[in-house]
Amino acid sequence: MANTRQHHVHEQKLEQLVKLMPFYVAEYVDDKLSNRSPSTLLNYVLDYKLFFEWLMAEGISNSKDIKDISLTDLENLKLEDARSFIKFLERRNIPVNKHETKKAEKVSINRKISALRSLFKYLTTQTENEEGEPYFYRNVMLKIEVNKVKETLGSRAARISTQIFHNDDDTIFLDYVKNLYEKDLTPRRLAYFQRDKERDLAILSLFLGSGIRVNELSNLRIRDLDFDDNRIHVLRKGGKKDIVAVAPPSMNDLKTYLLVRTARYNANNDGYDYVFLTKIHGQASPLSNRAIEALVKKYTKAFTTNKAMSPHKLRHTYGTHLMAQEGDIHLLMTQLGHSSTTTAALYSNPEHEKAKKAAELLGQRRNLR
Repeated sequence: MANTRQHHVHEQKLEQLVKLMPFYVAEYVDDKLSNRSPSTLLNYVLDYKLFFEWLMAEGISNSKDIKDISLTDLENLKLEDARSFIKFLERRNIPVNKHETKKAEKVSINRKISALRSLFKYLTTQTENEEGEPYFYRNVMLKIEVNKVKETLGSRAARISTQIFHNDDDTIFLDYVKNLYEKDLTPRRLAYFQRDKERDLAILSLFLGSGIRVNELSNLRIRDLDFDDNRIHVLRKGGKKDIVAVAPPSMNDLKTYLLVRTARYNANNDGYDYVFLTKIHGQASPLSNRAIEALVKKYTKAFTTNKAMSPHKLRHTYGTHLMAQEGDIHLLMTQLGHSSTTTAALYSNPEHEKAKKAAELLGQRRNLR
């Protein structure tokens, strides 16, 4: 698995959370750690926590503590109760902020179903008690279907296209951050912005000039930067090492940031040091994924008037521009680290464009009459 800071953090959180779980969840996690990331397992165990809390709240389990929920409670879980849990997931209100709530998206509910199906499969087929039998045989989760979100490739591509920068908007955005953003800031916010300006601009520029993922950016080390060939070394999903070409202007923005990095963040320039830092109690500390996501959201929201974007949308912007310029899906796959042409095809939707042009021509025919 990828040896990243995020994985280390998730490993620690997973270890603490598992201590609150029944013994069989601990066994499940220990068994799956060799082929599933700590991030995935952490999310799964959080799903189990929610499920177990619901079992106790509904009186389906008489246990007073999650740790005491028995295998018998799971073995005897009625289909009606399992379906009620799914309805609970669909109908519950999830806080967004102090004033707003939202319903869970289908993909989130599907993940929780998949997590439970994985646990129940493990307990009914991949465990062994003293008699050499699985912990139990009845698997009610086999009767709960994952309702996949039905969406065509064209629909997904069209949806993505409404959430990214088009034409020269990406360069206009970077110019806005560099020259205009600070004009509306309070003195306190201006002071923080001026400290972090070069760093933040380098982050935004790198997303838009390389298409890397947020985890790949947060884990960059000084030794990963190759200014001679305008490339960076990244760690892809699954721990795969890769080399990514970067637009020269983005590498120049990185150089500008490195000139102030040591003084601004009390940093070292050792090859193993992280590139992107913040300052905590006077000491340099690597920027977290969450902090990077927050700063991208902050700047894009200011630029687009309350339409915030994520690092993934900046990645989509880069991919769309690369495909439009080169028309080479295999180059796109290499640059973005995709293993599937289906995923890469989201950045190129010629059928949608043809349909749009055809509709325009048909409209022109009508106007001629």
